[in-house]
Amino acid sequence: MRKHRFDLYALVAGGLFSTLAVVYLVASLNDREVNSRFVLPLALIVLGAGGLGAAVLAAARRNRGGSADDAERDAD
Repeated sequence: MRKHRFDLYALVAGGLFSTLAVVYLVASLNDREVNSRFVLPLALIVLGAGGLGAAVLAAARRNRGGSADDAERDAD
């Protein structure tokens, strides 16, 4: 199997949506309600932080020269 680059943004987004799903599932099983006033702003903050982290990680990779896989991918 071919190795791929670590995608921080995909990891953060997947973790966020999985966490939201679990929160809503647990709330529905316990006859509780999730205060949706906080869900959208919190989701946007987490996604923004993930995007910022991914951008910083990409810039750091670019500055140190990247890996051999990156050079091969750019050549294609």
